[in-house]
Amino acid sequence: MKKIVILTGAGMSAESGIKTFRDADGLWEGHDVMEVASPQGFAGNPELVLDFYNQRRRQLLNVKPNSAHIALADLETLFDITIVTQNVDDLHERAGSNNVLHLHGELLKVRSTLNSNLVYNRTKDINLGDTCEEGSQLRPHIVWFGEEVPMLEKAIEITATADILIIVGTSMQVYPAASLVNYIKHNTPIYFIDPKPSVSQHSFTNLTIISEKATIGVKVLIENHLNG
Repeated sequence: MKKIVILTGAGMSAESGIKTFRDADGLWEGHDVMEVASPQGFAGNPELVLDFYNQRRRQLLNVKPNSAHIALADLETLFDITIVTQNVDDLHERAGSNNVLHLHGELLKVRSTLNSNLVYNRTKDINLGDTCEEGSQLRPHIVWFGEEVPMLEKAIEITATADILIIVGTSMQVYPAASLVNYIKHNTPIYFIDPKPSVSQHSFTNLTIISEKATIGVKVLIENHLNG
């Protein structure tokens, strides 16, 4: 059974109604993203940061996987599939995907501010005063700007095993997707699905570009390139 590694980003979940992390002007309700997505921001105004993620968590609980999520999950009957996602939502899992690696953390999990090994499932809001079993404040289980990406080494190992690499809804020029592409075996087929592709057909060896949004592009990929 062929091994397919799928890298997904914001464009994967956009059609489910998940708002992009930041607006075109780089602000969230007038706040610089560094105020709501960095250790410094959390230290300076934890209530603001918790509110930001509480709102995102509530939104996530009110959306559903789209047809692209479901189609990728269904591929597990034909291929050995691992999804490496930059998204912090759980839509791949809800669609039925069994092997999902979250590079940037998970919105429906929280962890201790002092012991990163204490991680808990969470669907309700986090408030100041909510603590872990050791008594320290809980924070979103999210990789913020300036923090290490703890799952990156594992993602590299997984990508290196790919017989086919599929990239959906994330640029091939932006970290970490761009760095992961460097670890595939020589001449591994790459399929890049994005409505506004940031690369040319000659950017990578054996690259196929499908210039469509995720729901259409994944369908085209399966029907035209993965059937047989």
